[in-house]
Amino acid sequence: MASGQANISALREEPEAAIDLYWLPLGAGGHSVRLNGKVFEAVAARLSHRSTFDLYHSALIVHVPEGRFVIEQAPVGKNGEARGVVAEGPVGSRAAGRVRLFRYEVRRWRGGVIPDVEEGVESPKRISEDADIARRVLALVPDVPRVVWGRDELGAGEMWNSNSLTSWVLVRSGIDAERIQMPAHGRAPGWHAGIVVARRQEEMRGG
Repeated sequence: MASGQANISALREEPEAAIDLYWLPLGAGGHSVRLNGKVFEAVAARLSHRSTFDLYHSALIVHVPEGRFVIEQAPVGKNGEARGVVAEGPVGSRAAGRVRLFRYEVRRWRGGVIPDVEEGVESPKRISEDADIARRVLALVPDVPRVVWGRDELGAGEMWNSNSLTSWVLVRSGIDAERIQMPAHGRAPGWHAGIVVARRQEEMRGG
């Protein structure tokens, strides 16, 4: 009886709203992407005279009373409406982006899934249980800068990619993304770019 009451209490304590961050090893489930990522990190480490790190791709799952949403940037696919696609952008260059193969999509996917989520490291990381912040995150996703993936078009000092989307939407919603810890010995290229651009936009709005 006591065990049953404890389970009921645990259910009652589950928040109505939450923002969960997932760290996925770069190329999880895809050997080619993972190998390319390791080569990229090896070159970047050599140029910066540092040791190599494990590379991560980030995604969010946002819970609100109205439903559960996956926020992620991924290669463009068919039937985007079914995945809650709210934005697209070019990969590599704007010229290349004219070809569907070289485009990415930004998803705000109600009831969606994160591919290979079981490979997440130190995930999920609970970021907030504030319903207003969670709704703000969802509202901001369509406004993400639609810049070229893998380039620094906005002068943030780092290339823009899927991690930039995550950190950008968190900062714009009022969360200090710089305080979020990455997995041990891990690095998320593009994370800093999202923070820089989001803060710059906030400063412009404040001015």
